[in-house]
Amino acid sequence: MKKKRIAIVYGGFSNESKISEATTATILQNLDSKKYKIFSFDLAKDLRSFLNLILDKKIDLVIPAIHGWGGEDGRLQAMLDLFGVNYIFSPYLAHAIGMNKKITKIMAKEVGLTVLPDMVIKKNKKISYNQVVKTLSFPIIVKPNNSGSSIGIRVAKNRKELKEAVKHGFKFDKELILEKFINGREFTVTVKDDKKIHILPIIEIIPKASAWFDYDAKYLDGGSQEICPAKISKQISQKLSEDSAKIYEILGCRDLARVDFIQDKKTKKIYFIEINTIPGLTKNSLVPKALLSKKIKISHFFESLIKKNSFNVRTNGKIKSINY
Repeated sequence: MKKKRIAIVYGGFSNESKISEATTATILQNLDSKKYKIFSFDLAKDLRSFLNLILDKKIDLVIPAIHGWGGEDGRLQAMLDLFGVNYIFSPYLAHAIGMNKKITKIMAKEVGLTVLPDMVIKKNKKISYNQVVKTLSFPIIVKPNNSGSSIGIRVAKNRKELKEAVKHGFKFDKELILEKFINGREFTVTVKDDKKIHILPIIEIIPKASAWFDYDAKYLDGGSQEICPAKISKQISQKLSEDSAKIYEILGCRDLARVDFIQDKKTKKIYFIEINTIPGLTKNSLVPKALLSKKIKISHFFESLIKKNSFNVRTNGKIKSINY
């Protein structure tokens, strides 16, 4: 029996390429090389080779493992749609929206989720720091609007720190989103689907390496303590689950996503932060912990995704798409 040909696309051009490499290592460890012919391509180095195989119809399914620009923003998926090649994870539009924090927040509000006050500023345009402080008040968290892994993010407690944070943020994106920073309990919710949406056990994140869930807290060994399942009331669990399902559905996500929230310590109000449409699968990532808590092996999970995402059927040189 001919092996199905699977291409993992990783790396790329974003500042999250190293995280992508670690995610790819996890995927490779959990795919059965006896069943599949597996290729791996760094988008920044192997794009021509990858496209040649696509054009020669020698790839049956693609596993996008790129975090950030080029893969998690829908660019890769849109190209694959044009060539009629199937892939796992969300369609291009869900990625494109999910990567843009501001647009995602607008859609989240449309379906009833609560979001933090924010402002968006753009590079090379005049910034009124008086207006920023008046609107948000300190402390303020400054984030690249189209990035992940907490890269380029800083928290400012005064005007000097705010200007430094903005200067730093513009090294990573031409657009920044500034939000009111709150202290609170941080939660992440893994969502997957087959015939219906499933919510995996909710995880509470307690940063150890930093004061909040930044890059070090996410990726350093022992950078955070993760409590899975989170020790929360049934009411909070239901709220987080329902909100996660709402944003997953309204964006049109598929297969897997991770949704992040924070609960204000003072008011107990729960705020939606962001959605990750290709969440990390490194040894310190949260999705593998959520899967493990339900006794789901990553190898079995990827096997189910491969089976679910039916291969294209080609007849008379034309591509017949299989409905998901």
